[in-house]
Amino acid sequence: MALFSAENLHLWRGELHVLRGVGFALEQGRCLSVTGPNGAGKSTLMRALTGLLPLEEGSIHWRGQDVTSDRHAMHAELTWLGHGNALKGDLTARENLLYSAGLRRELTAQAMDEALAAVGFAHEDGRLARQMSAGQQRRVALARVLLSRSALWMLDEPTSNLDTRGQAMFGVLLEQHLARGGAAVVVTHHPLPLAGNLLQPLELQ
Repeated sequence: MALFSAENLHLWRGELHVLRGVGFALEQGRCLSVTGPNGAGKSTLMRALTGLLPLEEGSIHWRGQDVTSDRHAMHAELTWLGHGNALKGDLTARENLLYSAGLRRELTAQAMDEALAAVGFAHEDGRLARQMSAGQQRRVALARVLLSRSALWMLDEPTSNLDTRGQAMFGVLLEQHLARGGAAVVVTHHPLPLAGNLLQPLELQ
């Protein structure tokens, strides 16, 4: 049985038919790589899968159950990272993690330090988020994803603003997540640094 699946998803925006019969079945330990040209509906698909946009047709299942019957069950195991980093500009990296990831579970200083180190942000120097570079902000946002300990990662262009080393770092973190039995849906314009047996492609036209 697939961990996460969708069947015959359709969504319109006015006269525009954005999603046309999209479907997939994603198992544990696999990453659905969503690609396609600008305007193909990649971000729209992500928002629909998370329940942020209503669908006109189709169904979405989490652990074999239709999410419309209990959307909280999926949301409790889901972590979402969109184009924005969702950081508070007047908080430090640690404070942002405590504010966001700390809403879901109790966090220790050690856990936050380990997450920041894992994303290459090992030296917390008290800078506020608004004083960080775009790449540093993205690393803090990825640390939040790690701290969630969620089974399903939903990531829209997660390596945006990351340098080459940062992109490689993300590949390692994603592979570790999959090895633990997690799953991921990732929108990307670039090939993901994962072994082919871990990737499941979905190209939108």
